[in-house]
Amino acid sequence: MTSRMHTEAAEGFEVVRRQVDLNAEALRELGAALRKRAPRTVVTCARGSSDHAATFAKYLIETHARVITSSAAPSMSSIYDASTNLEDVVFIAISQSGKSPDLLASARNARECGALVIALCNTPGAPLADVAHYTVPLHAGSEQSVAATKSFIASLSAIVHLVAEWSEDAALLDALSIAPSQLRRAFALDWGAALGPLRDATNLFVIGRGYGLGIAQEAALKFKETCGLHAEAFSAAEVQHGPMALVGAGFPILAFSQADDTRSSIEAVAREFAARGANVLLAGGQAANTRALPVVEAHPVIEPMLMIQSFYRLAATLAETRGFDPDVPPHLRKVTETV
Repeated sequence: MTSRMHTEAAEGFEVVRRQVDLNAEALRELGAALRKRAPRTVVTCARGSSDHAATFAKYLIETHARVITSSAAPSMSSIYDASTNLEDVVFIAISQSGKSPDLLASARNARECGALVIALCNTPGAPLADVAHYTVPLHAGSEQSVAATKSFIASLSAIVHLVAEWSEDAALLDALSIAPSQLRRAFALDWGAALGPLRDATNLFVIGRGYGLGIAQEAALKFKETCGLHAEAFSAAEVQHGPMALVGAGFPILAFSQADDTRSSIEAVAREFAARGANVLLAGGQAANTRALPVVEAHPVIEPMLMIQSFYRLAATLAETRGFDPDVPPHLRKVTETV
């Protein structure tokens, strides 16, 4: 039986096509407003999968809009009631539900402290939209599986669209316009080569860098919540500062490598792990003694979105192979109302 996770992930291409069309005018206006405002910094706020999208946003905003971007700790507002000077700051809150109390507290606090608040949200009429100056609807539609899939892809595409308009990057806008067809192809790719090394695994590392770090974080979370598999995400640079001491014969590694200047470092780490006898699965790039996972080639900003789309199909299949129901992870629910 096909899981809801599998079915909803397969809708990613439709979600992005719909979102790009429906948000086009509003994001042109928001991009112009951001250029006029010329913020001194951007602060993101999110949890779970949405926070992984915020990691992606950091790299994209800093490389394209050239504005330093950091992540807010929601507890600073919801627990410690801390206030900081946020004049000339853009505060981006990312949430599927727009209901989590700590996220709402952070957004309210940011607005009171002078920030321009932008909400990326998938739930029409959510409380978060009432707090924000601008709301960017994700248009992912209803998502019943506890594991977020199409809403995460929608978050990535909305971030790409926002930053492309803000930075007036025509090439990135063109790349986004063809992403729906590429997402459809990406979901059809067979990552079955990963099932053998991961079927009986207990631990693994997920590696990415730059634009791909956020999807490494997302893949690690999905391994945990849907497959009962302990996974940790690392930058290809950070993994060399201690964690790689754990990697030896038979240790599984999943590495994501988009086609940009980060690729050489990811390939180098993959080769080193493979030389130790690790089971290295490499999506993008090439490295000796690794198992290649097929990818759809695209603009390097778009490729991570395509790779996580391929990964979702793998995760849904792997969960069932390991005896788990990917739609109902133990001890989890769809909306986590953290205080």
